[in-house]
Amino acid sequence: MKITSLFKTLLPSAALATSLTFSATAAETVKVGVLHSLSGTMAISETSLKDVLLFTFDEINKTGGVKVGGKNYMIEPVVVDPASNWPLFAEKAEQLLVKDKVAVVFGCWTSVSRKSCLPVFERNNGLLFYPVQYEGEELSKNIFYTAEAVNQQAIPPVDYMLAEGKKKFYLLGSDYVYPRTTNKILKQYLKMKGIPDEDIIEIYTPFGHTDYQTIVAAIKKFAAGGKACVISTLNGDTNIPFFKEFANAGLTSENCPVVSFSISEDEFRGLPAKQLAGHLGCWTYFMSIKSPENTKFVKDFEAWLKEPKVTGVDYKVTGVDAKGRVTCSPMNLSRIGVYLWKQAVEKAGTFDVDAVRTALIGQKFKGPAGESVMQENHHLVNNVFIGETLPTGQFKIIKTFNAVAGEPFSEKFLK
Repeated sequence: MKITSLFKTLLPSAALATSLTFSATAAETVKVGVLHSLSGTMAISETSLKDVLLFTFDEINKTGGVKVGGKNYMIEPVVVDPASNWPLFAEKAEQLLVKDKVAVVFGCWTSVSRKSCLPVFERNNGLLFYPVQYEGEELSKNIFYTAEAVNQQAIPPVDYMLAEGKKKFYLLGSDYVYPRTTNKILKQYLKMKGIPDEDIIEIYTPFGHTDYQTIVAAIKKFAAGGKACVISTLNGDTNIPFFKEFANAGLTSENCPVVSFSISEDEFRGLPAKQLAGHLGCWTYFMSIKSPENTKFVKDFEAWLKEPKVTGVDYKVTGVDAKGRVTCSPMNLSRIGVYLWKQAVEKAGTFDVDAVRTALIGQKFKGPAGESVMQENHHLVNNVFIGETLPTGQFKIIKTFNAVAGEPFSEKFLK
């Protein structure tokens, strides 16, 4: 099915959307929205995405900005804080599109925040780049999903665990759409692989949950016979009490490995990394990747943190902490999204959303983890890596899957 017919089928209201006029001022700047939580439970993850976006804007501005119609436009960030409040994401998105008249928005972490914003972007024909792993089963002509779909992040490590002889799966997640939908897909997949219902446990906790004593005790009992693992879709700062309780209970990667879909190098800064060595993550980027592009990315970002700025515009960067900073997959994918948008704007010769959307399809960017290619379904083709956590909080890559095409709809890979 062609993407145009897919969008008509899935999003009939989008055809009625009215394009907004973005703000490109006489000073030859273009306003770009940053929609990430800088306070609340998700600030532990999202603040770094704000930082890497500002770094990328500075990186682009220092090389001449975005080139359109013979002019060089400096990227002017408009940063808002939805404060981990899902309805507030929609309000802030409306503000960015209607009041601030930004040309594009980069933002959201949780799927509930994205879904809160989605009608706003469709109604106003805005453009959102979403950089975080998610559950799929969605396709909007107003969103480009630059991060890992389920077939890129959840299926590969489950296959790895099965190959390692694991036969019992404890699915633990935060109580919202991403974990529930992902685990629904994983349960179906595990049953296809011969795992019976009694060997699949599914448990959810609220955002900000802190008492994991009962759950960890249940996991310890579940894992007592061996051949068990935890598949974790916990999000935000609730990972800290979970992993601390897990380590305190004597559970390790040897007797019950945890595969986390929302723990990257950035989150591990606040976790007991030494006790958690050997657990697994699966992403399209790790800071430990050896490539010239990654060496430059890490070095340049570290230098920027010491003197944070956005060149060429009247914007003061505040609230940046340079101590102990790392890079991670959502940060890399945020940066890639900005470059893909820039390339599409320059190809289209305009900031017009409809023209840029068309120009985005087929765009390629060689980043720190290899080449990323934007598909017609608004998802990327990316390399995928399974990593084992080290006592340093970094990951040792133990398996690589080359050029995995992101697929949002599970019916296409659950066969």
